[in-house]
Amino acid sequence: MDTSFVMILTIFALAVFVGFEVITKVPPILHTPLMSGSNAISGITLVGAIVASGSTTGPLAAVLGVTALVFATTNVVGGFLVTHRMLKKFKK
Repeated sequence: MDTSFVMILTIFALAVFVGFEVITKVPPILHTPLMSGSNAISGITLVGAIVASGSTTGPLAAVLGVTALVFATTNVVGGFLVTHRMLKKFKK
């Protein structure tokens, strides 16, 4: 097995763990402002997924790029919908 693949897989697993731990510790009152910030980060992820899906390094990179593109797009759209719905509650 390639050493770089194991290293990338380890970084991914650690990122998933840290992300889960950080998100579960957020109080509900901070959810909407943090959702706006995470939408910006997801936009950056979306650009990275587009670059990865156009990669010519192999079919696995392209498949993972397209998968990341689908998940990042879902995250951005869902985040904006939730933020819009939460902000609508503050209008009279």
